[in-house]
Amino acid sequence: MKIHLKQIPVDGLHLEGDEECPLPELASEGIRCLGPLFYNIDIGVSGGALWANGSLRQGVELSCVCCLEKFAYEIKVPAFALRTELHGPETVDLTPFMREDLLLNLPAHPRCDRDGDHVCKAATKSGEIGALVVAFVFS
Repeated sequence: MKIHLKQIPVDGLHLEGDEECPLPELASEGIRCLGPLFYNIDIGVSGGALWANGSLRQGVELSCVCCLEKFAYEIKVPAFALRTELHGPETVDLTPFMREDLLLNLPAHPRCDRDGDHVCKAATKSGEIGALVVAFVFS
């Protein structure tokens, strides 16, 4: 997402919409984008720097670390914020800043049952095995 500095009014600019997914390089890691990146940000220029704050949402497909099945997950960045010094160019690309915040909000160990609306097949099986072991030990 490139911002043209001359198009930002003195009192700032509000941008809302969607962009192409900024995470295509993660396909080799088994992470696939599901649709565009949604953004809702305010942008302004102050003291020789560009500032932006707002929220980001990106749907992705991840693999569960327990059962290895793919599931949909929405990366949410509710407090996206940045300040970057301006060094003369007419445009500033916000994509690297957005990409970084999205990557920081990816779960380190994604599980398909994280939200509680799904039961992981592997967790169910390990629970059954654990119950059998406990029953065997105490009988």
